[in-house]
Amino acid sequence: QVQLVESGGGLVQAGGSLRLSCATSGRTLRWYGMGWFRQAPGKEREFVAAIRGLNAFTYYADSVKGRFTISRDDAKTTQYLQMNSLQFEDTAVYYCAAVESFHTTPSDETQYDYWGQGTQVTVSS
Repeated sequence: QVQLVESGGGLVQAGGSLRLSCATSGRTLRWYGMGWFRQAPGKEREFVAAIRGLNAFTYYADSVKGRFTISRDDAKTTQYLQMNSLQFEDTAVYYCAAVESFHTTPSDETQYDYWGQGTQVTVSS
């Protein structure tokens, strides 16, 4: 059983930065595909970023490209989402997710088997 626990959310002013962490337990996820999704109030959950297990290739939503960076520390079985130049529109609950291997495009949330409980990110304008 894989458990994912997010941390690092909080309140930040527009233009500021936050780093989210997603710690895993149960097994190493070195070869897993990992992703970040977010859900703003009244909106559907949307893809933010993902990283492949095999070659660490990364993927980003257009809305965060150039501002957010996904990375992983396999020794600590932790993945990160560094968020810079935060905007009011980035306010959401952020979820990390994992899958043994990507079956489709990494932005497809239906393929992910494991999800964290979410962490709130609030950006004040």
